[in-house]
Amino acid sequence: MSAAFDFAEPDHVTAGAVGSPGERVFYLQARQGSEVVSLRLEKQQVAALCDYLAGILADLAVVTDDLPTELDLIEPVLAEWVVGALAVAYEEAGDRIVLVAEEFVPEDDQDDEEATPIERDDLEPPSTARFRMSRAQVLAMVRHAAGVVTAGRDVCQICGRPMDPAGHLCPRNN
Repeated sequence: MSAAFDFAEPDHVTAGAVGSPGERVFYLQARQGSEVVSLRLEKQQVAALCDYLAGILADLAVVTDDLPTELDLIEPVLAEWVVGALAVAYEEAGDRIVLVAEEFVPEDDQDDEEATPIERDDLEPPSTARFRMSRAQVLAMVRHAAGVVTAGRDVCQICGRPMDPAGHLCPRNN
């Protein structure tokens, strides 16, 4: 069953992770009033999103509003679904950055060439979430999420891969 979340004025937007380094699960989370939505992402998606949002902010006027300071994930963190695609736009009229997340749908669940037209019509569209964020919210999230992404495992100076706390078998040492 597909779901659509539309937060026109979220009061909390953040990206964070749960778990220990090497086993972390990343989330995008927003709250508007009493409704909270948590979406699961990959670490690379969080990093790419933050880089892109930082680029958009660099092209806009400097943020002069107070930045949100509470950016921890709201517990309990229960993912509605896994994010497959992200889209970002700037809404000039409202001075808002709009983030749209779309649910990941495995290829097996997508249109089947052998399916009849009626069966294809029965396939539900992916779930979506839309967040209209202030530039201050975006800046705070970008800064917070950048710290979360870099707080993972140390990187091997030789091969550039993440090292586990128990050790690292560097492929370049063979």
